[in-house]
Amino acid sequence: MIITVVIPCYNVSRHIEDVIKKLPPEVRWIIAVNDQSKDDTEKILARLQEENKKVIFINHEMNQGVGGAMVTGFKRSIELNSDITIKIDGDDQMDSSYIPGLIKPIIDNKADYTKGNRFRDFKALRQMPVLRRFGNLGLSFMIKAASGYWNIFDPNNGFVAINNEMLKTIDINKIHKRYFFESSMLIELYHADAVIQEIPMKARYGNEVSNLSMARTLFGFPPKLLKAFIRRIILKYFLFDFNIASLYLLFGVPLFLLGLIYGVVNYVEYGSSHTPAPTGTVVIPTLLIIMGFQLLLSATSYDISNYPKSKDVNSKT
Repeated sequence: MIITVVIPCYNVSRHIEDVIKKLPPEVRWIIAVNDQSKDDTEKILARLQEENKKVIFINHEMNQGVGGAMVTGFKRSIELNSDITIKIDGDDQMDSSYIPGLIKPIIDNKADYTKGNRFRDFKALRQMPVLRRFGNLGLSFMIKAASGYWNIFDPNNGFVAINNEMLKTIDINKIHKRYFFESSMLIELYHADAVIQEIPMKARYGNEVSNLSMARTLFGFPPKLLKAFIRRIILKYFLFDFNIASLYLLFGVPLFLLGLIYGVVNYVEYGSSHTPAPTGTVVIPTLLIIMGFQLLLSATSYDISNYPKSKDVNSKT
């Protein structure tokens, strides 16, 4: 099988040479995309391309972000007729010794897409900065809901591999070009019914500096995830299919909202006039909220248990 590694590069002159040297010999092509680095990354990659026939150096004329670099790398990997494409960062955070384990489920036709999971190794997890650890946990839940892959424990992990047949299936031009890349990949893969597996691996943090700011994460991710969540629910349960969860949502959402709005309006009205609310005025919105919440809980339970789980063993890899 033709295995290609794509490395998005931005100011990684201190690490990129070591990253490339550590890649296993099974890798046929190494596509290094320089995303307008401000250091010596471009010079180093140009030299490495001359020294190593596996290295394909692509230089962006404008900075496009990690997602933009990966889209460029994906397209080149497809042109090379690769069977599997692996993403590994150029800052040496990712241990390339995990690559054989990462691609094995794809080779065995058990998964379309595999990714690392740092949350299975509790000793290594302690090395992760506290803010990054809690940020990952909070984002993980939102990404699970937005993507539909409730089985994923480390959705922000960028150490991934994909079957190129699946890569050709999804519209890679819809992949977000900035730091929403990993999440947008999961979102697009869900709509293609891709099977995803996670590979446990240790978290490694050295002297690298993250380019993702806390403000960008807090204010940039939630709106995109909410939009993706609403789109997924509409497509999954009302356009492409209609099942029991569709009924739960169809009745649960209006019942819950009606009870909540009715209850708040009556609370403000009777509270401002200092008048005791009638029993019915209290009971009715309470019942509506409970019934709506119960239906939404049932829909959530159905959704959690119905993500893509297995591949057809007879399908072409």
